Amino acid sequence: MKFLTAVHTDVGIRKKTNQDSALVMEAETDIGNVLLTVVCDGMGGLAKGEVASSAVIHSFSQWFETELPSILSLQNPTDRIFSSWEKIALAGNDRIAEYGKRFGVSMGTTLVAMLFAGGRYYIINIGDSRAYMVSDRLYQLTKDQTFIQREMDMGRMTYEEAMHSPQRNVLLQCIGASNYIEPDYFTGDVMPGQVFFLCSDGFRHIISEAELYDNLNPMILTDEQVMLDRAVYLIELNKSRMEPDNITVVIAKTV
Repeated sequence: MKFLTAVHTDVGIRKKTNQDSALVMEAETDIGNVLLTVVCDGMGGLAKGEVASSAVIHSFSQWFETELPSILSLQNPTDRIFSSWEKIALAGNDRIAEYGKRFGVSMGTTLVAMLFAGGRYYIINIGDSRAYMVSDRLYQLTKDQTFIQREMDMGRMTYEEAMHSPQRNVLLQCIGASNYIEPDYFTGDVMPGQVFFLCSDGFRHIISEAELYDNLNPMILTDEQVMLDRAVYLIELNKSRMEPDNITVVIAKTV
């Protein structure tokens, strides 16, 4: 299986720096092409969020080049993939927290990473950046680790209340600013002609699911230039609707 990809990030309309970071890496292997996509959202309002997000991106880049080749030789690589990713998250949490203490700043980052290998996808999620799949409709593959998501799960808050809550952006955990990290993991089958995308929360607060599907469905995304054009269009649409955050999306289509 091969992949078409596009990535676009924007500082947005209010912030002076872009604290989001993204990664796309692809390689030909004995089991076919493999693709790694990552989005990290440095914490808005926390100093040096861009340092935290880029540090985690760097760790995943190194993992792809040094550890993944041996993992792919396993008959069932799921446990090794997720255990190695957990080590990256835990080490990053300690390293970023120590950096913050040394310089007297508070910093952190979300993480959503997605690996495509051997006809499967593998996802790790910490925070509220998201992974989606688009085929016959839009499917959210990850679940936000946020205060409002927990309240909705417990039946203490409706979706409408959550969307207007002043605590909408409160994370339960993130890398670098949490005492305890517990990632969520997801895996599933990959079929040709599907679209997947990762995004920071700034990409999807104001855009409806219908608009996401209309612009990112497999019938529309015929090549990488169209994919990039759609990414730019949606980010500019967010900005025109006064989304205040940094905005990032990574798109992959299986072919």
